[in-house]
Amino acid sequence: MRIDVLSLFPEMFSVPMHDSIIGKAIENEIIDFNVTNFREFTQDKHRHVDDYPFGGGAGMLLQAQPIIDAYQQTKAAAANAGVAAGKVILLDPAGKQFNQHAAETLAQDDHLTFICGHYEGYDERIRSIVTDEYSIGDFVLTGGELPAMVMIDAITRLIPGVLGNNQSKVEESFSTGLLEEPQYTRPADFRGMKVPEVLMNGDHKKIALWNQKEALRRTYRRRPDLIDHQKLTSTQKHLLADVRIEEEERAVDSNGDKKKPFTQN
Repeated sequence: MRIDVLSLFPEMFSVPMHDSIIGKAIENEIIDFNVTNFREFTQDKHRHVDDYPFGGGAGMLLQAQPIIDAYQQTKAAAANAGVAAGKVILLDPAGKQFNQHAAETLAQDDHLTFICGHYEGYDERIRSIVTDEYSIGDFVLTGGELPAMVMIDAITRLIPGVLGNNQSKVEESFSTGLLEEPQYTRPADFRGMKVPEVLMNGDHKKIALWNQKEALRRTYRRRPDLIDHQKLTSTQKHLLADVRIEEEERAVDSNGDKKKPFTQN
């Protein structure tokens, strides 16, 4: 996959995108990562990339010309490398919510271009080159660089060959529609906190059922909204019914008083 980023602050990507798993993917040429400073495409001597909005209003808007010209050059560079133009993603608070399903969809593309904004917004004409608009949450950041990094991280780890164990990405939280079940490693007894016995007995069928049930339990406690949108198997429906009964029993002690919500897992 080729990834292009259009940014006023390309140095922000120098360490995060060249370290850890993504760095190895770039080193192994699984990912071709490029950052372009669109300030270099300005056409005035002061290198302005922003201006006041027509009609008045607070703040400055990014101009269309530097960004569109920068994109045209990166598009041409991709074509010279034998990569067809792909999706152009505008990082914008008004964009649709980025999630795991979006990451899985975008990971299928051969070329992605991210436009990182600043100031109060964009000249609307920038959207003439945009195919998708995304937001990573209902909060305001100073620019689009951090959201771009979040998206790139979530997307690239789904590309074949990036992770050492491809099964890991299948079993992670949100990939299955549920949160991930609790997991343990050695020692089996750490200061009185013991690993559940079922995980120690080697019965893989029982372990699989336990994993499903505890994934449902964690999701039920923390993100019940995910269950509402999940198509459960018949086995999962039975397990969820058990979880609901157990959680109701947990919520009430022997005197009939409600306990505090359980938040350890």
